[in-house]
Amino acid sequence: MGYLKNHLATVSTGAFAAALTICWLYFSDTVPALNFVFLMAVPITWFLTLMCWLAQKSADYAHSHGSEKKSFDAQAVMTADGQSVPEIRQIQRDLASELEGIRETVKLKDGEIERLNQEISNLQTLVQIESLKTELANLKMLASKK
Repeated sequence: MGYLKNHLATVSTGAFAAALTICWLYFSDTVPALNFVFLMAVPITWFLTLMCWLAQKSADYAHSHGSEKKSFDAQAVMTADGQSVPEIRQIQRDLASELEGIRETVKLKDGEIERLNQEISNLQTLVQIESLKTELANLKMLASKK
């Protein structure tokens, strides 16, 4: 723990807010120009005091509950569905083997897609060759007519 149970910032800000409040009560009537300054400063400093207090309470709560380490037995841990750790590990192994099977299927499908792409490319080449043959035959007919 620090000074004043780590509430030093809260106490110092509160003291400053109290001093500003006292000054506002005594000097706002004598110097009217200070009334606006005090009207802004006093609520702000009290708000800062409240925020310092809340922040320290939050930090104290987080440190007091976060430092408790809970030891547990891996066999005794149960999930929300009532499954124990060994059951969960078995399910993980089953899912991993199923995932591996899916990966193999995807590899086979990728190979088939690659083969089909190659076949499409070959067919496009054959279509282009036939198109060139047709164009050549048309040119020969035109040449023989002249």
